[in-house]
Amino acid sequence: MSTIPSSPAHASGVDTVDAAGATPDVTQPWSELGLKEDEYASIREILGRRPTSAELAMYSVMWSEHCSYKSSKVHFALWGENTTEKMREKLLVGIGENAGVVDIGDGWAVTFKVESHNHPSYVEPYQGAATGVGGIVRDIMSMGARPIAVMDPLRFGNIHHPDTQRVLPGIVAGIGGYGNCLGLPNIGGEVVFDDCYQGNPLVNALCVGAMRIEDIHLASARGVGNKVVLFGARTGGDGIGGVSVLASETFSEGGPTKRPAVQVGDPFAEKVLIECCLDLYAAKVVSGIQDLGGAGLSCATSELASNGDGGMRVELSSVPLRDASLRVEEILMSESQERMMAVVEPAHLEKFLAITQRWDVEASVIGEVTEGDRLVITWRGEVIVDVPPRSVAHDGPVYDRPLARPAYLDVLVEDDSSDLARPRTGAELRATLLTMLGSPNLCDMSWVTQQYDRYVLGNTALAMPDDAGVVRVDDETGRGVAISTDCNGRFAKLDPYVGAQHALAEAYRNVSTAGASPLAVTDCLNFGSPEDPGVMWQFREAIRGIAEGCKQLGIPVTGGNVSFYNQTGDVAIHPTPVIGVLGVMADVSKRTPSGFRTDAAPIFLLGATRDELDGSEWAHVVHGHLGGRPPAVDLAHEQRLGSVLVRAAESGLLDAAHDLSQGGLAQALAESVLRHGVGARVSLAELGVGAFTALFSESAGRAIVSVTPGSEAAFLALVGEAAPLWRLGEVDDSVDGLVVGGEFAIDLETLRRTHTELMPSVFGH
Repeated sequence: MSTIPSSPAHASGVDTVDAAGATPDVTQPWSELGLKEDEYASIREILGRRPTSAELAMYSVMWSEHCSYKSSKVHFALWGENTTEKMREKLLVGIGENAGVVDIGDGWAVTFKVESHNHPSYVEPYQGAATGVGGIVRDIMSMGARPIAVMDPLRFGNIHHPDTQRVLPGIVAGIGGYGNCLGLPNIGGEVVFDDCYQGNPLVNALCVGAMRIEDIHLASARGVGNKVVLFGARTGGDGIGGVSVLASETFSEGGPTKRPAVQVGDPFAEKVLIECCLDLYAAKVVSGIQDLGGAGLSCATSELASNGDGGMRVELSSVPLRDASLRVEEILMSESQERMMAVVEPAHLEKFLAITQRWDVEASVIGEVTEGDRLVITWRGEVIVDVPPRSVAHDGPVYDRPLARPAYLDVLVEDDSSDLARPRTGAELRATLLTMLGSPNLCDMSWVTQQYDRYVLGNTALAMPDDAGVVRVDDETGRGVAISTDCNGRFAKLDPYVGAQHALAEAYRNVSTAGASPLAVTDCLNFGSPEDPGVMWQFREAIRGIAEGCKQLGIPVTGGNVSFYNQTGDVAIHPTPVIGVLGVMADVSKRTPSGFRTDAAPIFLLGATRDELDGSEWAHVVHGHLGGRPPAVDLAHEQRLGSVLVRAAESGLLDAAHDLSQGGLAQALAESVLRHGVGARVSLAELGVGAFTALFSESAGRAIVSVTPGSEAAFLALVGEAAPLWRLGEVDDSVDGLVVGGEFAIDLETLRRTHTELMPSVFGH
């Protein structure tokens, strides 16, 4: 267990503020706790003395990279600089709170956020992933919302590597086990394999919740005399130092060795906590609320006090413990799960406690809001913490780290895909399509998704493998939201600015193909060590790409997460800025699924195809190649395309729609045929780029649609000049599988077998 060596203590056995003042020259273990020498000196300067061991524990976790964003927040000004007043019109709560909140109409608000739980999931796959889900769900709960769905963008190393076979089953089981027990549908996400993630899998978790606008709650401690109540699970020894020891360090070559710092989750306790919180909100007995996640009580107390209008006093011995042997420092650092902290007016306390008792949720008054601007924590009456809360929670160190464009990029960009051997004949094209269809990133992922309950609660309108997840928010009107998460790390490796805009554009396009109008963005920025100038350049370029891209698209970033130190030794992951886009639809019954369904439905390609194979899945799978420049991104075109897809869905003109991304047109056609086992006959002759490029190019801004039979003229009139389009063919029930006119045909059974055999063969049935 990661604990703090003792400092000279008062007779009571704890290091008090008085003892700290009397022993200024004591050597303290600041380095072991992840602090730098100058950071420790800053703490002493802030306090005017050495910190107590409890104060040192608090500062060490709250000033960690994971909690303080000390290497990244200098670049966050780009968000504000690129957010216009028009973009703020639907934004109710933005960056800085537990999660962003947007107005989706009819008095409804939706809150959503994506976060990382990467390092804990490598050390202890099941619990790391499970508590990642639990943590993001509590963030959504703390905004006053009922959680309504989760998603999970995942990335792993080589699918055949023994360590991938160690971590993937546990991570998937943890996500499914926790989410299923909560009764929350898992409506989408990603599963990506690349050698760069070997030893550094990425486990990003997204949750979305809904509430009436007037029910929004914030994390602040206001009102002198108001009580501070800790409720939920008892505090134990799990997760101590998790954010400082795991999420803020690079793994050594030796592999996972830090299991004790991983939290342990109980989804059944969290389910009860959700319902308890919703009852508390309905009773209007909560003035402020904060979940306990990373940094535990250190975070909750300092952030609530920092966001409030006074100070706070807490008696730490009032915290219910699972382990009575825990020291005060460990109590403050523990990241035990399923805990919340509320600020309650004294007049409402009895009602608050009655509700928690009815739900059999343990609740304890541990302190109160005070006058002044200090956070004071006592242990059995003796002061062990006396700090300005803002210095702990918000005014930590800020680093403007050196950044430099990596030298390897010049060589990488010059090594493009133009000299790679391309299939020429129909037989070669057919073989290439099947090779791609059965490859790790393009194969059927139902081995994963079938472990998740996608339809619990009865409000899921679309889920994996559709382009976006769609959930109903309002039972009466059918109003709902669509969400998609996306990122192509290979594109970001070649050009992090363009790669980040690809992620944004693809998530935007996926939401549009479902029939929803894109409204807001959340992001999870996964990168290597910030101490590497090349990584910081990648990070800055990615943020710039997202911020400027959001301005062009007119949708704001509402919040998100930064995950640094995703590397082993000197080997960093590809830059992986995962983007989540949320869109709104007035009636989810008009959503557009992604698979062909209806005989004789005309098939159209929207968007131009160019010879853009650099960084493509074809180059990766067939040639093991990464080089050149990623495809161009035209966000103005993405807007026009999105508008066409949404208006066509609202008008009932579309039978199906599927965006084109990894694997290009070939993959989209194969998946559309496989979804419902309906055949299709298409021709590539009119595209003017050659069969290979037509099939495997990954040009952005494209989608295929099947138009409701009899609506072709109306569809063409709606599209007009908004986007280039080509009639490829039609859905044909008489065709067994996919016929690409003049090139090849593949029967349905061959497509299905090729698409589905890899995951079960590697991970078992």
